[in-house]
Amino acid sequence: MKVRDVMSTSVRSVKPDTKVVEVASLMCLFRFHGVPVVDEENHLVGIIAEKDMLHSLFPTVDALMTEGMHSVDMDRQMGRYGETLEKRVDELMTKNPISVDPDMHLLRAATIMIKNNFRRIPIAEKDGTLIGMLSLGDVHKAIFHANMTGTLKTS
Repeated sequence: MKVRDVMSTSVRSVKPDTKVVEVASLMCLFRFHGVPVVDEENHLVGIIAEKDMLHSLFPTVDALMTEGMHSVDMDRQMGRYGETLEKRVDELMTKNPISVDPDMHLLRAATIMIKNNFRRIPIAEKDGTLIGMLSLGDVHKAIFHANMTGTLKTS
């Protein structure tokens, strides 16, 4: 079974110059955990995830050293989120993300995902064009269905 047989092709993506507030809105509204970032030709150039947005809220090592772990004002740190929302996606995104080929075997793609602690991964053609997303839930559902219906090819 190939990735292309299972992947989702209705993918929301954003451009590098998109404001983070727009991506955060998508994430909160549609419960996305990450969104692929594409250029004008729809080539995958990055991915922006919730962790990328929240990372700026963590106290710096300097703050921890100066103020001590228990003295850092966490509410003040959370208040800095507004600064994050004003940024552009390309300031926070993970550049050159790992993607998989649509013709890769589904279990190989799942191995890459688990090895990298990903719940989802972009699917891109050899030229870098984004064509879909694959989640671990998609993988599990496909394998379950193939086993339950007897359509799994074991040769």
